[in-house]
Amino acid sequence: MTARPRLPGMLFAQGDPARSRVAVYGMPFDATASFRPGSRFGPQAIREASYGLETFSVAQEQELSTDLVWDALDLELPAGGVKAALAGIEGWVDGVLERGLTPFGLGGEHLVSLAPIRALAKRQADFWVIQFDAHPDLRESYQGEKLSHATVMRRVLDILGPGRVLQFGLRSGEKDEWPLTHRLPMSPAGLAMAREIIQDAPCYLSLDIDGFDPAYAPGTGTPEPGGFSWQEWEAVLPELAQIPWLGMDLVEVAPGLDPSGITAVLAAKAVRELLVILTRQETDAG
Repeated sequence: MTARPRLPGMLFAQGDPARSRVAVYGMPFDATASFRPGSRFGPQAIREASYGLETFSVAQEQELSTDLVWDALDLELPAGGVKAALAGIEGWVDGVLERGLTPFGLGGEHLVSLAPIRALAKRQADFWVIQFDAHPDLRESYQGEKLSHATVMRRVLDILGPGRVLQFGLRSGEKDEWPLTHRLPMSPAGLAMAREIIQDAPCYLSLDIDGFDPAYAPGTGTPEPGGFSWQEWEAVLPELAQIPWLGMDLVEVAPGLDPSGITAVLAAKAVRELLVILTRQETDAG
């Protein structure tokens, strides 16, 4: 049998685990998707879309050092075993952190974000999560399950404590979730407010693609009109660059729901901008 050829890494990343600073990895899992599944195919679609992008960020006037980025490609995860999948991701991220690399995950449904946050919480006592999303994901349970894409940030609060998730782009949710949200405006001023709240504490960033308006990113399981634009996203990048990051992820790209492919292209470009921030942060740190 002929071996399946290895895909190039994100943005043709040239790094290896011995010399890189950032580890990209795919989390192809969508077992709890409640409306339209398909985000398990997101990581590969984002990578493939990235092959058409430049490594230079015009918005940040910065070249991405791809030799500092190692893409491990997609993790092998069980299709339906929620706890087993989360444990597998968490264990893999444990190894990445042991190497001193900063993890960047490509989802997959939003529940997968819980795994790297659990891994980080074993090493970092005090940090915040910054979430870009149409939905708060703060339900105590969904359809009788406590582990769901609709409950992920509630489980994060169980780990980090009340109020430790700062949220941008929210515009849909259940009545019981709303008092638990920590909403800030999607603007440079809103991100500046976040920086005042967190002070110098490190953060984890989780970007659900449905934070963007579905006019720009239709390929997602639960699209919500009224989201932010690419221009609004670019406008907050300077503030994001001032925050010390422990890790990041981008989730909920479902390429089968977008025949045009623009969702994957937007996601790939968003990943590039975030990788520029991470690699610059790691380079500045030494």
